[in-house]
Amino acid sequence: MLFVEQELAMLRQLIGQVQELLDLYDTPPLPPPYLLRHPPPTVLQPPPHLRNDRWCLLNLEDNPSEDDCYNLVMRAGKFKMLEPGKGPPSKRARKDRTREKLPETSNPTETMESEIWKKFPEDLYETVIARLPVATFFRFRSVCQKWNSLLTSNSFSVECSQVTRTQPWFYTRTHENVNTGVMYDPVSRKWYHPTAPAVPTKMIILPVASAGGLICFLDIGHKSFYVCNPLTQSFRELQARSVKVWSRVVVGMSVNHKSGSGAYRIMWVRSDGEYEVYDSKSNTWMCPGGMPACIKLPLSLNFRSHPVTVDGCMYFLRSDPDGIVSYDMETGIWKQFTVPAPVQLSDHTLAECGGRIMLVGLVSKNAATCVCIWELQKMSLLWKEVDRMPNVWCLEFYGKPIKMSCLGNRGLLMLSLRSKMMNRLVTYDVLRKEWFKVPNCVFPHSRKRQWIACGTAFHPCLTAKA
Repeated sequence: MLFVEQELAMLRQLIGQVQELLDLYDTPPLPPPYLLRHPPPTVLQPPPHLRNDRWCLLNLEDNPSEDDCYNLVMRAGKFKMLEPGKGPPSKRARKDRTREKLPETSNPTETMESEIWKKFPEDLYETVIARLPVATFFRFRSVCQKWNSLLTSNSFSVECSQVTRTQPWFYTRTHENVNTGVMYDPVSRKWYHPTAPAVPTKMIILPVASAGGLICFLDIGHKSFYVCNPLTQSFRELQARSVKVWSRVVVGMSVNHKSGSGAYRIMWVRSDGEYEVYDSKSNTWMCPGGMPACIKLPLSLNFRSHPVTVDGCMYFLRSDPDGIVSYDMETGIWKQFTVPAPVQLSDHTLAECGGRIMLVGLVSKNAATCVCIWELQKMSLLWKEVDRMPNVWCLEFYGKPIKMSCLGNRGLLMLSLRSKMMNRLVTYDVLRKEWFKVPNCVFPHSRKRQWIACGTAFHPCLTAKA
């Protein structure tokens, strides 16, 4: 009985759809469905202007949810013309029907309906474009002058500030091209080669810190600082420092996200305890004074390690004794923490992920070398190992003297592992504990591989201004 009721419901639905089709072609109406239970079936004739030797059948199986007869008629491919003497096609499996529909929905060359998209609200263009991948945005700038001028639009800056890009990019310098630099996008796993240098100077400058989409550069003579946005070429040369005698320094950079103004600060520290802080708001270097007596000097700073910033405090890695020195950018208070370093550790550097302070370095034993990751335990002030590079990858370094440098130390790390005949780049996602090999960086239109010399991570921001 249930089966009969289902068949009857399907018949009523079919009659209703045919009735709408006949109404569209001005044909006499059908009798109500309840009168069709007992009388003999009648053959429906097509409209007079459509009568010929062919059959006209509706293909309702493409989208059973469409009940609007107008949509069924106007959508291309809904009617199928059969040759004389041939019946309707047999019902196909759903897998076959889906396979036929895929090319229609995934065709990359499908044209957009101008009548629909010309009504797209103008105020939503900036909202959509701000959420495009960075590389896609620069291709879209060539569409029209209006889109090209978005970089100077205040409303577009507001839209970009509401977009959170979790994955950083990496700005690096190569031995073959120390002035221009190359950028790596870990999402698309592609290298991008800027046609113009980030900083318009003939001096050799190296990236030493980054924050808020901006990168801080220092020349090899340790005399001048530069700040720029490598995506938009926004550039500033900082004022000359008050310190005349220069030596090796550790440089850190931070942005005050709470203010919303994009103001940033740059800090350099020397081993003898001398330091300065640059404030972009006042465009001046400040010398707050020497370190307190509780900080043991000299600092024996680890110059291979970039400092990390957590909650407004900048942390530096030191040795003799092993530990960390912190500086509060708001209050100007220095602190030091004694943290024993893991045994047989070399080429180590600080990292940060979600407010956690991490340590990455090489651990060597006999002829074996491995990259290990530690997390600082806040209660015990000890390093706890949380991950290490897969053993299969470590076998590649067996018996070789390996040097490691960390090009990015926030969330996603890029590690450069070098020997005499090898320069391997890998990335490590601290949160997901995933290791990835980075494709080789080669010159455009060439197969020549470039060797990475140094670099830093930065979060791409189209509206960050130096």
